[in-house]
Amino acid sequence: MTTNLLVVGVGPHARLNHLPALAAGQDAGLTGTVTGVDLPAVAQQPVSYGPPGRPRLLPMVGVEPFPATWQVLPAAVRSVLDRVVVRERIGAVIVATEPSVHLPYALWALERGLSVLLDKPLSVHVGASVDPVAASAIAEDFDTLMDAYRQARHRDPAVVVSVMSQRRYHPAFQRMRDLIAEVAEETNCPVTSIQSSHGDGQWRLPDELVNLGYHGFDRGYGKAAHSGYHEFDIVPWLLAAGERPGKELDKVEIHAHVARPADTLAQLTVADHERLFPGFAERNPYGHSELQQLTEAFGEMDVFLSMAYRSGGRMMTLGSINLAHHTFSQRGKLEPALACLYKGNGRIGQETHIIQQGPFQALHFHCLQTLHDDEPGIDPATVGGADHVTVHVFRNNRLRPDWDRHTTFDFAGLTQGSGPEAALPTQRSSRGRAVAEFLHYLAGQLPQQQLASDLPTHRRPAQLMAGAYLSMAHRFNSGSPTAATLDFRAAPTSAERHLVPLEAAR
Repeated sequence: MTTNLLVVGVGPHARLNHLPALAAGQDAGLTGTVTGVDLPAVAQQPVSYGPPGRPRLLPMVGVEPFPATWQVLPAAVRSVLDRVVVRERIGAVIVATEPSVHLPYALWALERGLSVLLDKPLSVHVGASVDPVAASAIAEDFDTLMDAYRQARHRDPAVVVSVMSQRRYHPAFQRMRDLIAEVAEETNCPVTSIQSSHGDGQWRLPDELVNLGYHGFDRGYGKAAHSGYHEFDIVPWLLAAGERPGKELDKVEIHAHVARPADTLAQLTVADHERLFPGFAERNPYGHSELQQLTEAFGEMDVFLSMAYRSGGRMMTLGSINLAHHTFSQRGKLEPALACLYKGNGRIGQETHIIQQGPFQALHFHCLQTLHDDEPGIDPATVGGADHVTVHVFRNNRLRPDWDRHTTFDFAGLTQGSGPEAALPTQRSSRGRAVAEFLHYLAGQLPQQQLASDLPTHRRPAQLMAGAYLSMAHRFNSGSPTAATLDFRAAPTSAERHLVPLEAAR
């Protein structure tokens, strides 16, 4: 029996990732009908999805916007959604909205006994990078969502919440996790340091910082909420593979340095942009001083985070997560091809992870794009070459002669399987597998225990994101270096959850 789905939020992200995967699910007999929900202006426009030769029209329903500060959907929105659930016999929901309203939609779905595929991050609050209360609420939201999840599963054990964290499905990260676990088993050594970085490569011009809201900075949060959650998720997922009895991580300290739009406007001024782009001066209605004032309390464009992971009071792992929006780009035109700048327009992603496991193993992951594989005329097979995704493995073979001193896995070596069903080491392929896993679960073809991204496993990512924003907010208000110290246990008991401190430590 197939399940009918409701997609809440049909923006560029859902159209690029969710809808093609749902069309494939329909073609494979895994999925029933699909209905979209968005704001009235979006819902009035026709949306087609599916392969070019077999397009289908997505039925759309409009709901009115509501304040991002609300944790519960307004009665009018709930009424519209409830009618759709009954009329379309909806059995599951994909929440792909702007992240500040993820929580109320997810809570509504769980109240109705509907399984949820939830986009990252789990939640975020307006002003999180400038207001410590808003930052702390990110961690509290996880507890709220988990409580609702437990209640829903108590009523119906088949209900699940899977989080769209595609790096868990990426063959390179799966390989690295296995390698970490293997060495930990052999040596009893955890991961001792991890350096992670991600660059967006999306160049926003000064006026676009104010005028473009999609994945913008005007709500008091930015890069850490847009794509940073992927790093907050994959780092503890990798660290967990190296945890050993007596060496479990229980606390993390986070220290943030931030560059906001007002800072990047000092790096590359309005006058600089006028020289680089003929016609920018005529288009831009803002002066340099005005832009700096308008963006002073905007969210982070770049944030560099220093982490100290402890176990029983001892330092176990040192780490860094560096998240940068203002990075190498291939944008070369004043007017973008796509107004939202979400994909294309010269956007180039670059990501690295360097992992040390004491004197035994080092892992280097590099994903270094020179072209974006969503650009027209670009062959993904060419982009996905040896220099695109690479994992280097270094091992101490003088201690263990059976280990290889250096092994390299390139694009072909990381690809799992062959043909159309091959698991490619790309983010798009991994996102497709995340959606497909959810659909296979709904179709009864996969037990919950095999879900790679079940909600309970996201406590640590939520804590990291909350701590990052807490440190940013304290620095914004005091101007002094402030670290956030958080509980980092994988799953505290229900009695302890309400006693876990979230504090700022000088």
